[in-house]
Amino acid sequence: MKTGIVKDKQYLQHNMGDYHVESPQRLEAVYQMIEDEIKFPYLFIKPRAAKEEEIGLIHTPSYVQKIKETSSRERVVLDPDTSTSAQSYRVALLAAGGILETVDKIMEGKIQNAFALIRPPGHHAEASRAMGFCLFNNVAIGAQYLLERYNQKRILIVDWDLHHGNGTQHSFEQSPNVLYFSTHQHPHYPGTGDSSEIGQNSGEGFTVNVPLSPGKTDEDYLYIYRNILSPISEQYQPDFILVSAGFDTFEQDPLGGMKVTSRGFGALTQELMDLSQKICGGKILAVLEGGYHLRGLREGVKEVLTHLGAQGPRTETSIQSSPQREKELSPFMETYRKYWNL
Repeated sequence: MKTGIVKDKQYLQHNMGDYHVESPQRLEAVYQMIEDEIKFPYLFIKPRAAKEEEIGLIHTPSYVQKIKETSSRERVVLDPDTSTSAQSYRVALLAAGGILETVDKIMEGKIQNAFALIRPPGHHAEASRAMGFCLFNNVAIGAQYLLERYNQKRILIVDWDLHHGNGTQHSFEQSPNVLYFSTHQHPHYPGTGDSSEIGQNSGEGFTVNVPLSPGKTDEDYLYIYRNILSPISEQYQPDFILVSAGFDTFEQDPLGGMKVTSRGFGALTQELMDLSQKICGGKILAVLEGGYHLRGLREGVKEVLTHLGAQGPRTETSIQSSPQREKELSPFMETYRKYWNL
């Protein structure tokens, strides 16, 4: 078995209300799909609860205590989009801990890659603030854990969620040890992620934002991955790839305006798999973020899993440039050619 899957029904116990789009039904749909349709052998990874000091790799002690104090309270509103229920703190520890348990499995060589199907999501969570449905920044905690526990030198975080991962960017924007690469609809929530946001001090050039107008297709994303992400990554040579895998770029997602199909998520995964084989021995961990159209989420996750497990059909797609695409990307290219050979 080369692929691991993190899943646990305890993740369903975090509930922000009957009408909230980030609902337990998201994982129910995904878990049912795995039971019915994933036939290749995989390693089931049971999550553990992260320790408070592990959450503290990214978050301040006062913030961790604030979330801890929501335990057993029916509802605590943290921001206009984000609240907790009685079990949310415990579930959030399991979400971050699921990442850490999976990192251990990959670094020990028990598996090569994995998909952590967890909630609550994480990439908006700041060091001392909940945002955008997110409590703890799961991917950021995982990246810092790799740096400190395993003495990795360079981590690549690829964020294909519809929304910019402000919390992840801010966690590492002064560090060259984590390269954060984000494609996101812009302008859109949370309002960050302009191509002028390039990192600070010794981290300058290691924050790579590709803001996109609505309507981008599979081909648009593949063009960016092949012509921007791939050359940057080959120059950076990361030891490990983490993916903030949101599915709200799906063509029918209620919160977005992109036109990515379920097969598009498989194609992006294939690109990342090829890249990871070249530069880091195939070590790649995808972590669920957004995605609010249940069919799109279910089918997108299936595509990612089948490609991680080398079960998906390999498609060799030739992507041509276009004047419109080049015009939109020109401000980005002008900015980042100062740091990377593009």
